[in-house]
Amino acid sequence: MKRLLSCEFNMDTVCVELKFSDGSMIAIDTIAVENEVADNMYQRSELDYLIYNDPIAYADLILNGNPIAYLKAVTETNRLIDFHTLQGNLGACFQKCYTLMQ
Repeated sequence: MKRLLSCEFNMDTVCVELKFSDGSMIAIDTIAVENEVADNMYQRSELDYLIYNDPIAYADLILNGNPIAYLKAVTETNRLIDFHTLQGNLGACFQKCYTLMQ
């Protein structure tokens, strides 16, 4: 049985690389994974955290787990302000400023 010797993020190739005792290697293209499984910046951020801080957990998640389910479970997206509400508030603010300037 081959044994894992090292697991690290290679910035030059943008891959998490796993090296085994039998000389084999697995390189996980992190950009391709993010493009495939991450729907928003919060999910990308979670993947980036794992890549830099716990590449073994990242590799295990990608190779053996369900990254889409994991990301949905650990990330939450809440829009604090609706764009249309913000646009309306800015319009009212500009109107008040214009009135004051006259």
